[in-house]
Amino acid sequence: MFFFGHIVNLDIICRLTTGADMNRTIQNELEDIRSRGLLRSTRLVSSRQAARVTCNDHDVLLLCSNNYLGLADHPALAAASIEAIEQYGTSSGASRLVSGTMELHERLEAAVATFKKCEAALVFNSGHAANTGIIPALVGRGDVVFSDRLNHASIVDGILLSGARLVRYPHNDHQSLALLMEKHAKGRSLIVSDGVFSMDGDIAPLAELVQLKRRHGALLMVDDAHGCGVLGRQGRGSAELQGLGNDVDIQMGTFGKALGSFGAYAAVTAELRELLINRARSFIFSTSLPPSVLAASLAAVELVQTSEGDGLREQLRANSTFFRNSLVDAGFKIPAGSTQIVPIVIGSAVTTMEFSDALLAEGLFAQGIRPPTVPVGTSRLRFTLMATHTLADLAGAVERICHVGRSLGVV
Repeated sequence: MFFFGHIVNLDIICRLTTGADMNRTIQNELEDIRSRGLLRSTRLVSSRQAARVTCNDHDVLLLCSNNYLGLADHPALAAASIEAIEQYGTSSGASRLVSGTMELHERLEAAVATFKKCEAALVFNSGHAANTGIIPALVGRGDVVFSDRLNHASIVDGILLSGARLVRYPHNDHQSLALLMEKHAKGRSLIVSDGVFSMDGDIAPLAELVQLKRRHGALLMVDDAHGCGVLGRQGRGSAELQGLGNDVDIQMGTFGKALGSFGAYAAVTAELRELLINRARSFIFSTSLPPSVLAASLAAVELVQTSEGDGLREQLRANSTFFRNSLVDAGFKIPAGSTQIVPIVIGSAVTTMEFSDALLAEGLFAQGIRPPTVPVGTSRLRFTLMATHTLADLAGAVERICHVGRSLGVV
C-alpha cells in the first residue's frame, strides 16, 4: 500500500488505529469515573504509620488506618524483622512448594494455631490472596456459596473464581439465610461472612451461622481481618468474642491490620490445611512471604496475648466508644456498631470527597469511601480508631468534623 509516496504496511495502520482507539477508550473511561466523583488518587505519606503522620508534607491526625493497636512501628516488631533479615536474608526465593518452607513459616503457623486454638494454620501473602485461594480450593462447579451481601470484595472474587453458584443473603440477616439455604443448599455448600464488616464496623451473628451450617452440613468460613487482635478476651477475634472457637471451620485473618505487619492466615484443621496446600492456587503459585515480614508477624502474635496487648485493646475500645458516641450525639448518621470502625454515611460521592478534602485541610486524614467499595448512594467517611490516639486528639477531631459537616450541610 502506498501513502504519501511511502510504502505502508496495512497491519501497522491497523495496529496504530487500534492503539489510538484504545487510548480514547481509556480517556473516556477516566472522564466517566471523574464525572461521577469516583476518580481515585493516592496521598503521599512520608512518615511511619502512627497516630500522626506526614501527609502531603503536612502533619495530620491519621483516622483511616487499619493499624488498630498501633503495632506498625512497635519496637518489638521492628527488632524481630531486622534480626530475621540478618539471619535469613531478604527473600524466601520462591514458593514454598518449590524452594522449601523456611523455619519462620513453620514457627508463625504454629504460633497462629496456638493463638486461634485450632489444629493448624497456613500463611498466605495477603487477605485477598487468602480468600481467592481458600474458596476455590473448597468449592467448585455444582456447589453453592452463601455470602453476606456486604462481604469484602476479595470474598466475592474468590467465589467467582471457584465457579460455584453464588447466593447472596441480606446483610447479617440469618433468618433470610435460613430460607435461602432451605431452597438452595443442595450438595456441598459453604457459608462465608466477614467477622467485622470493614465499611460498617458491625459484627456478624456467628452463633446463628454456626447453627445453620450444622443444620445443612455446610462449611462456615469467616474473614476476620478486622477482628483479629482486637475482639475477644485475648484478641482471638469475632469467634472468641461470641464463644464459638472451633465451631467456625475456616478462620481467615490478616497480619496487616491490628497485628501491624503483612500477610494473612487460615486457621483450620490439619486435614483442611493439607487440602489448601494442594489446591489453593494463590499459595502454590506465589513466592512466599520474606523472613522480615514473617518475624514481625510472629512478634505481633506473641505481643497481643500479653498484658500489653490487653492494655492496647482496652484503650482502643475506650477510644472507639468515645468517638462513636460523640459523632452520634452531634447528629451524624452512624451505622449501628461497637467496633473501631466508625463511618459517617453521607450518600453523595462528590460531597463525601469534599468532606474528606476539607478535613485534610483541617489536619485530619480521613478517607472517603465510594462505589464500588460500598453500594451506590452510601458513600461515606470511614474513620478507624487506634489505641495510640489520645482522647484529646479525638475530642479535637470531633470538633473539626462537626465544623466541616455543618458547612457542607451533612449534619
